[in-house]
Amino acid sequence: MDNRHKRRKGFSYASRRKIFIYIVLSLGAFISLIPFIWMISTSLMSLGEALGTAFFPSELHFENYAEAWRRAQFSEYFINSILITLITLAGEITFSIFAAYAFARMEFPGRDLIFGVMLSTIMIPAMVLIIPNFLTVTWLGRIGPIPWINNWPALTIPFMGSIFSIFLLKQFFAQVPDELFDAAQIDGAGHLRFLFQVVLPLSKAPLMVILVLSFIGTWNSLAWPMLVTNTPDWRPISVGLMNFVDEAGQLVNLTMAGAFITIIPILVIYFFTQRQFTDSIARSGLKG
Repeated sequence: MDNRHKRRKGFSYASRRKIFIYIVLSLGAFISLIPFIWMISTSLMSLGEALGTAFFPSELHFENYAEAWRRAQFSEYFINSILITLITLAGEITFSIFAAYAFARMEFPGRDLIFGVMLSTIMIPAMVLIIPNFLTVTWLGRIGPIPWINNWPALTIPFMGSIFSIFLLKQFFAQVPDELFDAAQIDGAGHLRFLFQVVLPLSKAPLMVILVLSFIGTWNSLAWPMLVTNTPDWRPISVGLMNFVDEAGQLVNLTMAGAFITIIPILVIYFFTQRQFTDSIARSGLKG
């Protein structure tokens, strides 16, 4: 009887603790969703309701999205953001993979020192580097074949060398067993073949993390595009939204519709990569 009572008491305590944790997490999720729900709700209101105290619209005005798209001229900004994001992601993934593999699997003089210096730059605030980076891209545009300011190089190339991405991939590449490389060498494979046929298929989890985080960071970038562009030719959608908010003024329903339009690609990326990201983490854990 005593053992049953202890088990029942322990189970009851564990159950109450789990319920409490679920309640706290659910409350936190609800609080974090309130601004998002308010944005969507306001974007579907009439102007009178948006300026009032209503939280939900009495009638859904989907035409607000078309009106916001037309007034903000999002077509050009949207295309610019897609091009900038794709170029940045392609460059970042390429350079990060090769750099991380070199630091993780290859021996060369000063490897640890170079990696340590690179890693220490993460502690430098991003705003401190804006002026040096601006001077650098301005100088490179003067000596290069194409101008960088008001063009895609200034918006993409400075972000292709991500220290965080290199660090994340390096830590994962270093965990690949040396026996796999020895077996690949027996089959006549070198570093390049081993990287593409063995290491990368085992590294889907960190690659997915880098793709998602880099996409969000590039898509939401505002300060840097404002600095290196002064015409709308290559300005991303975040700049277009800021200009629209300044022009729309009190049209709160249209500004909320424009804000929701700008985050749709992020929601789509999250929707399509959530399961793949989770599965990659699970497979990596089972193999590790």
